[in-house]
Amino acid sequence: MAFTALLALATIAATVRAAPAAICSDGTVVSNSVCCDFVPLATALQSTLFMNDCGEDAHESIRLMFHDAVSISQSQGPSAGGGADGSMLIFPTIEPNFPANNGIDDSVNNLIPFLSMFPTISAGDLVQFAGAVALTNCPGAPRLEFLAGRANATAPAVIGLIPQPQDNVTSILDRFADAGNFSPFEVVSLLASHSVARADKVDPTLDASPFDTTPFTFDTQFFLETLLKGVGFPGLDNNTGEVASPLPLGDTASGGNDTGMMRLQSDFLLARDERTACFWQSFVNEQDFMTQSFKSAVEKLAILGSNRADLIDCSDVVPIAMPAAGVPATFPATTGPRDLQLTCLTEQFPSLTVDPGATETLVPHCSDGSEDCPTVQFSGPA
Repeated sequence: MAFTALLALATIAATVRAAPAAICSDGTVVSNSVCCDFVPLATALQSTLFMNDCGEDAHESIRLMFHDAVSISQSQGPSAGGGADGSMLIFPTIEPNFPANNGIDDSVNNLIPFLSMFPTISAGDLVQFAGAVALTNCPGAPRLEFLAGRANATAPAVIGLIPQPQDNVTSILDRFADAGNFSPFEVVSLLASHSVARADKVDPTLDASPFDTTPFTFDTQFFLETLLKGVGFPGLDNNTGEVASPLPLGDTASGGNDTGMMRLQSDFLLARDERTACFWQSFVNEQDFMTQSFKSAVEKLAILGSNRADLIDCSDVVPIAMPAAGVPATFPATTGPRDLQLTCLTEQFPSLTVDPGATETLVPHCSDGSEDCPTVQFSGPA
């Protein structure tokens, strides 16, 4: 798809304060001596928290880096929140209790001990660095830039700054624009993180139900599956912020799991809204484009509340990211092009294969009503 101009804009990077190379006590060569403090932190995070795996603790840290950073408002001023300032860790009995942060206390509690273990590192730097390290464990995710030197929060952010899955598209776009002049394209780019996300609290009957089938990989499959029509729910229906999923029972025939896929209402709507649909569709089967667009957008998010020129580039201490699997996006078994719900018709949709697996069969006599036939209930947007 023709989004070369957008990608060019997304990859423009500003310069940051630099210093002569330094050698840390363990022999690691870094661009600035300040960065030496993050070398043992990366090791500790991987060995005691993430276990070099794109698992639950990694997913939670990625979510925390987003929620901490977006808590800032140009319209409300500095008193509303300081952006990526670690306020979640400094005021752990306040912000984690906001409805939009339901369940985030796990990641907050996971990271708080590292503040005392590494006292020279600010809470804001810890949150963003932990998220960057966590992402490197997810195959296909980019190795993010990391800038050090954020000041610690002096007050908690106010409630209402974090978008929720039940919000409409206008509300979501306005919130990101107010937080840091994010364009609709950048908002969609940030949502590539949902390819390795979980939702524990939308449906309380599910235990960490995945948005996508496991294993967790940072790839474009999420953008494809969000465009498919919904047929059911992996748990209870009528949950606030959830709509019918195209894979309610999982895709075991092609390597998925038994849990199925949960679909957020906000993802469903953004994939179909005329302001964002073309951007959404542009990522399907375009791994490099999606990854670079996400990288640029999240690096902008990560320094909200700070002056880029005051920060120190410590990107060289972020671990090397796991490479992408190189597997193209495919229609899950029993689905196909007929199940796509496309709003953007100006760009040609890629030709994709269908996973092998169970085939759909007709129930005898259902067409003439002579037998009791199963029905599927839908809820949320059609």
